[in-house]
Amino acid sequence: MLLTMFVLAGLAWIFIWVTGEVVGGDSHALDEQLLMSMRSAADPSDPLGPHWVEELMRDITGLGGVGVLTFLTLVVVGFLILQNKGKVALVVVVTIGSGIALSLLMKMGFDRPRPELVPHESYVYTTSFPSGHSMMSAVVYLSLASLLARVQQNRRVKIYLVAVAMVLTMMIGVSRVYMGVHWPTDVLAGWMAGAFWALLCYMVTRHLQHSGAVEPEGLDVDPDAAKTPLTVR
Repeated sequence: MLLTMFVLAGLAWIFIWVTGEVVGGDSHALDEQLLMSMRSAADPSDPLGPHWVEELMRDITGLGGVGVLTFLTLVVVGFLILQNKGKVALVVVVTIGSGIALSLLMKMGFDRPRPELVPHESYVYTTSFPSGHSMMSAVVYLSLASLLARVQQNRRVKIYLVAVAMVLTMMIGVSRVYMGVHWPTDVLAGWMAGAFWALLCYMVTRHLQHSGAVEPEGLDVDPDAAKTPLTVR
């Protein structure tokens, strides 16, 4: 618990620090330098790397899009309902739904313009800070990874699941800068806010499980199937 609180405090501090740098304009020079480092020196409108890298980045950024994240969430919620974990499913919906609302509120509040230094490689509809793809990828993938990890007995499997979620979240964030639709500080702030929200909701869920308000860990077992003897032929 103490370690978790320390991590939450660290995530919050980094987010507040980045926000201060952005609001004060102190991050602009570094943002421009990092953004342009992903572009060809001869032609800033051309992202670094061959065309297959550009296509790969489009594929990666799509994994943080609203459609993919919504579909994945619905799949997991449906699975939990089938496993008689309706309250856990509700927690997942509230966690991700509130994360989306928080992301949109912060975007409207900070109202930071998108980068205009290079052509956008993806359509965008909202303001820049924090990165919605980065934040919601952290919320969704980290939350779902922790949900899966809680029903695993093998510690290495637990670590693997969370590590995959973290790597995927980082790749999505980097792809947003590569495609010219976000400043690096947008992505960093999105990572911090998303990880903070996912971890906070994880702590709340654990408390609700311990108090009996939410179903405990473990997959549901069909009692009729459990009573059926195994026949060896």
